[in-house]
Amino acid sequence: MDGVTVIDHPLVQHKLTIMRKKETSTASFRRLLREISTLLCYEVTRNLDLTTIRIETPMEAMDAPVLEGKKLVFASILRAGNGLLEGMLDLVPAARVAHIGLYRDHETLQPVEYYFKAPDDLADRLVIVVDPMLATANSAIAAMDKLKERGARNIRFLCLLAAPEGVERFCAAHPDIPVFTAAIDSHLNDKGYIVPGLGDAGDRMYGTK
Repeated sequence: MDGVTVIDHPLVQHKLTIMRKKETSTASFRRLLREISTLLCYEVTRNLDLTTIRIETPMEAMDAPVLEGKKLVFASILRAGNGLLEGMLDLVPAARVAHIGLYRDHETLQPVEYYFKAPDDLADRLVIVVDPMLATANSAIAAMDKLKERGARNIRFLCLLAAPEGVERFCAAHPDIPVFTAAIDSHLNDKGYIVPGLGDAGDRMYGTK
């Protein structure tokens, strides 16, 4: 699919399989999500712009590469997005963090917003939005709408699993935002869950069901 990158690294796929298993414990699921998010972060940041600075090594002076521009923003779609956020911050601890509070109404499947907090200068930063599941895409689309309203212009979306229906809707609504995911599954069921999927990521991460 245009604009979609499936991250098929063997370690990503191996960890994802363990996370899918219904017998995987809450503690193991949470640990695996943190581990896999670090691997996914490598891919979503692969083509960041670099510049050089002059440094002194113990041997001699050299021009060495460093990231160019302002620090990244990781935007977590609450609550499940925080599971990806933690591993990404392990890799990029200086990143700024935004939180977007959305939950899905289980009757209408539409997003309901209850919180938004982000840096003021989103227009000057790359914003990487994280949420484990891209199912109906309603929440993801609403999050992108909100970020663009606040000035964000350079956005990427990272998820663990996606459904074809969600990818199609998201790309139609925001064709300028690339999507990165570990897998595109078969379909959505009549309750809006990804199949075969891994269940509700937030419930499995926090042990709330």
